[in-house]
Amino acid sequence: MDLAARYPSLGFAWPRPGVLEITFRGDKLNALSPEAHRALARVWKDLEGVEGLRAVLLRGEGGVFSAGGSFALIEEMRASREALLRVFWEARDLVLGPLDCPYPVVAAVEGVAVGAGLALALAADIAVVGKGARLLDGHLRLGVAAGDHAVLLWPLLVGLAKAKYHLFLNEPLTGEEAERLGLVALAVEDEGVYAKALEVAERLAKGPKEALRHTKHALNGWLRAFLPQFEVSLALEFLGFSGEELEEGLRALREKRPPRFP
Repeated sequence: MDLAARYPSLGFAWPRPGVLEITFRGDKLNALSPEAHRALARVWKDLEGVEGLRAVLLRGEGGVFSAGGSFALIEEMRASREALLRVFWEARDLVLGPLDCPYPVVAAVEGVAVGAGLALALAADIAVVGKGARLLDGHLRLGVAAGDHAVLLWPLLVGLAKAKYHLFLNEPLTGEEAERLGLVALAVEDEGVYAKALEVAERLAKGPKEALRHTKHALNGWLRAFLPQFEVSLALEFLGFSGEELEEGLRALREKRPPRFP
């Protein structure tokens, strides 16, 4: 399959034998356009059987991971029920795709990772993050429930108390703080993120393919056990896209000010 032709919003390269690098690009701060969001939800199923593939390296273009879904994506969802339902299933696959991918996935997280961008980073098997990177869930600041990855991954990674604090208050984390809490695997100097992520991916590509696949599947059983909570949180998030609180959240983002919810 010609992945580049099928997914024009993504870039594909082989920086090391066995390592497929997937680069995504979007609007300002790599905010995901409808096309990029759709591609990052669907590409995982097309990776199985790619000849020579042993590990995946995921990164944003231009030294920035992703600021989440773009305004264009949100407006498309609000414009029609059909689009809303489509993006709902895409948001589900955006998280479950990396988890179910048979190959180990490494994320090189530079700059910012917010919302759907943070979902991609944390759904990877190993996230290598810049110490100065800014990580933020972002849902409640927008005026919708903390959905997609948040309810599934945060409590398991950092515990329920810290998850509630950071999700309820939208308290951002630096990469260094995220590593200390256990939210990410590694925090390195900002200029060394890609090199370290590539090193990790290369080591994985040289590892025992079958044993790695089986270990990943077994470990992610912890996450599959909580899929009902994940799907409820995702449904509640998308319910909020027709609410008044979203209106104020969007105005605040556009005007670059704190939201004043009714």
